[in-house]
Amino acid sequence: MAAKKEPNLLEQLFQRRDTERERIKVSPKVIKGKDLKAETNEMGIIKWYLHPAMKSGAIRTILFWTQEIPAGSHSGKQKHQGGSVHYVKEGKGYTTVDDVKHEWEKGDLILIPIKPNGVSFQHFNTDKEKTAVLVSAEPNWYDAMGVDMGSGFEQLENAPEFKP
Repeated sequence: MAAKKEPNLLEQLFQRRDTERERIKVSPKVIKGKDLKAETNEMGIIKWYLHPAMKSGAIRTILFWTQEIPAGSHSGKQKHQGGSVHYVKEGKGYTTVDDVKHEWEKGDLILIPIKPNGVSFQHFNTDKEKTAVLVSAEPNWYDAMGVDMGSGFEQLENAPEFKP
């Protein structure tokens, strides 16, 4: 019995293409927020719509999530490459970018810049009565460049709601 020949590297790309096409064919084209569970992690209360670990979405090129920041609370503080955007769906507060304060309110867009050595950021809800809601996205550079992306990926401070 002859040994099965391993596909060459180009053939492996074609196999990967075919696998991706099949995955996309059966993947949901609408992700229902009501069907998702929020997780409380080091950054706070997050509902993930698209994430590199989630294999079911029709696209894997971006991360997309919502974040709730309870009244008077704040997110965790993180350092990474940058390049994320956060739309303020509800609330008012401010974000620190490399410890510089930038105020925001409902309808604003928070831009976390890309910096060669990374950027630190943290969101604060200044309303003492209402929850702030951010709708956020960033490119999925993690699959292409690795999680450190050349500048590091660090949790500098946890959100108060996170209980390890």
